[in-house]
Amino acid sequence: MSRPLVVDVHTHVYPPSYMAMLRARKTVPYIHDPATGEPRLIILSSDDDPSIPIDERGRPVDTSYSDINVKISFMQEHGIDSSVISLANPWLDFLEPAEAQQWAQRINNDLEETCAQNNKSTEGLPLKGRSTLFAFAALPLSAPSPDIIVNEIKRLKTLPHIRGVIMGTSGLGNGLDDEKLGPVWAALDEMQLLLFLHPHYGLPNEAFGGSGVTNRYGHVLPLALGFPLETTIAVTRMLLSRVFDKFPTLQILLAHSGGTLPFLAGRIESCIMHERKFVDNGGDVPGPKRSIWEVLKTNIFLDAVVYGTAGLKAAAAAGEGTDRLMFGTDHPFFPPLNEGEKEWLSVTTNYKAIDKTFEGQQEAVAAILGGNAARVLKLE
Repeated sequence: MSRPLVVDVHTHVYPPSYMAMLRARKTVPYIHDPATGEPRLIILSSDDDPSIPIDERGRPVDTSYSDINVKISFMQEHGIDSSVISLANPWLDFLEPAEAQQWAQRINNDLEETCAQNNKSTEGLPLKGRSTLFAFAALPLSAPSPDIIVNEIKRLKTLPHIRGVIMGTSGLGNGLDDEKLGPVWAALDEMQLLLFLHPHYGLPNEAFGGSGVTNRYGHVLPLALGFPLETTIAVTRMLLSRVFDKFPTLQILLAHSGGTLPFLAGRIESCIMHERKFVDNGGDVPGPKRSIWEVLKTNIFLDAVVYGTAGLKAAAAAGEGTDRLMFGTDHPFFPPLNEGEKEWLSVTTNYKAIDKTFEGQQEAVAAILGGNAARVLKLE
């Protein structure tokens, strides 16, 4: 099927330097690299359970995670013209403070070099059909001073292929309503860098009945419910702490269509209006001045990684149109179910959902698939 420009804004890569760093570690997170079989990333403490054979812990990380040629082949197989690559969790949040700046610079330079080398032979040509790469950079969030994070944000503007940054919902470790994040929000706003906000570890196992339940159902509950709810809670905490009042032009792209935020926005707004602790209702807490609906229309973009028409309709309704929705694949996660298959069900499901939701609206489909990302991220 012939498609307009397609830009993938949600696609992950572990650069070789990052893989080497994880392989050298002995504590979570680390990569177990057996003599035979696939390496495995042990990312959660619960995955490092001694009762689980080490070759079954965590998740396999094959070449699709680190080999950029595999990424390009995937793009060509699925009609993707440009990808904005980024680290997946755990990013750099686990690093010792003294190491954070050095590793952030190294990883971000690797991302820039990867994009530059890939795009070198076709620079100046239209994006359509070129298999180009851009990147969201990682931040040294564990650094001992916010100034180090701010300086890296400012340095990123000197890297031509960096189009924003990726951050987990834990921020500096205490959530996104942490006042210490103020300088980071200010720097992102000043540098006009988009923040790609991605869930980090999901909700605690207790939310799903304890570790025994999640073991019975694999990763379905944490991924299907934990990640989206984590995003919803994180952004709501930002709203309640008046981040969007203080930084009204801060721009954020939310993974997985914003979790449940589009669906629950009205309920969140109603609860804010009726909260007696807020000054406007006679309390002593300065509540948010801007409504969640205004923030959704002016500060927030959503990726379209939601796999269904109901979710896409809610996402479009939240932003009052399709100009704030962007296509994504979440590659290399959710690979084909059967060995030898080249077509990824996780990607084709996204395509089909967009086509069905906006059937007969060619301009809307073109905007979601690539036009919005090209415009917002200045990819041309």
